Amino acid sequence: MSAGVLHVAPRPRLLPPALPLDEAVRRARQQREERLGTRGYVQDALAVDFAAASDDQVFGPQRTVSADLPDPARWAARITLAVLEVMTGVRPPTQVLRWTTPEVYAVLARRSARVGRRMAEGRAPRARQRMVIQRVRVCEPADGVAEVALVVRHGPRVRAVAVRLVGQDGKWKIGALQVG
Repeated sequence: MSAGVLHVAPRPRLLPPALPLDEAVRRARQQREERLGTRGYVQDALAVDFAAASDDQVFGPQRTVSADLPDPARWAARITLAVLEVMTGVRPPTQVLRWTTPEVYAVLARRSARVGRRMAEGRAPRARQRMVIQRVRVCEPADGVAEVALVVRHGPRVRAVAVRLVGQDGKWKIGALQVG
């Protein structure tokens, strides 16, 4: 070659030539069968009927049976004291949010706000009296449901409290509340 002539060579191919589609599919199946140790097995579509249940039934609150829940008497005594503290302004209502249904929580939040306003205006007593559970009675009318009657002493007053507990998502939730 002479010194002034430039020779242009084609770019080397770094990738192998493309395979036809049917050959690529055959090779992929063969490699998969060798890896899994199966020959000729192909899993078809799963038989899942999405129309049989609504989103709320699948992803919403799930019912829990009584055997998977704690003792309703002890649990009701604890949560009732917390709920009464919310109702008297000692505790913020958000602390019982996860243990109540939305309907019960709405009532507790309104009651707590009303007590807070009365305390700010000076119309509610600021002295905190200790609440004591004196008696607890439990009735279980259905699996995953407990109706609890409690007698609570709050200073000189004695109150009756009725609570309906519903087993939901692995824990008891207050589904209904009545304070006398």
